[in-house]
Amino acid sequence: MSDENGTRVTPAGSPAPRPEPLRFFGTTWVDHGKGYTLRRIGAATGSFAAAVVSCLVLRFAYQGLQIADTGAFVTVLVVAMFAICSALAFRTTWDSFTRRPDPDRQASLRGLLAIGFVGSLLAYFFRSLTEAPGEKLHREEYEAALERHEKRSTRRSGNPSKKRHRG
Repeated sequence: MSDENGTRVTPAGSPAPRPEPLRFFGTTWVDHGKGYTLRRIGAATGSFAAAVVSCLVLRFAYQGLQIADTGAFVTVLVVAMFAICSALAFRTTWDSFTRRPDPDRQASLRGLLAIGFVGSLLAYFFRSLTEAPGEKLHREEYEAALERHEKRSTRRSGNPSKKRHRG
């Protein structure tokens, strides 16, 4: 049941929990309305384009190392650093779409995620192909909150003074 604003209302009359908005999607992920598909296409296209541009920038950096003639060791070290950090950033970002990340761990990984930004962009791209990034996690939390709310609001229905007493 909904009121005039579209807010879901329980029989007790109290408003139900509201869905948490997702970046670039707002609350369109709940019913997949208001341009949800176009937003997903835009998010996928934008994250992929940003990843491609980022790879071009990294290629220029690699060419700068070649021109500077820093040596094979430094070149291998820099390439390995970006590859490892990108792989770790991809995994961390991918996992954050299915469960809430620990804030302390996120703070400690901030530098690694900044170096491996290409991995984070690719994780966002691949998740955008199937759903809004983080939609599954938010949907599970929202539905659980709605169930808890329904149970709380329907538990105390009726006038308790009119109930029959067991004798």
